[in-house]
Amino acid sequence: MSSSHGNDPRMPAAARPYVAPVVAPQDLPIDYAGFIAVIFGVAGVMFRYKLGSWLALIFCAQSVANMRNVENDLKQVMMAMMFSLMGLLTNYFGPPRPSKQS
Repeated sequence: MSSSHGNDPRMPAAARPYVAPVVAPQDLPIDYAGFIAVIFGVAGVMFRYKLGSWLALIFCAQSVANMRNVENDLKQVMMAMMFSLMGLLTNYFGPPRPSKQS
């Protein structure tokens, strides 16, 4: 161990901690998971697709886990969450879908 210490080219005195660069909120990338959650949530409510509502709930969770800008992203995530929960409630507890008559 002592032989490798003398030949070590690194300089511990020159090490500095990493500081992340400051990014403006308008320069952040688009939250695709939040956008997809809104689309699936609206499809779940409007067309009464159970799968759409469940997928909206999953994408909402992903969007919350990856949230960077709390002020802007929280509004979109909460809207998508309301659409997905409204879709699930109307699909499971609402009136039955009209059946096709042949």
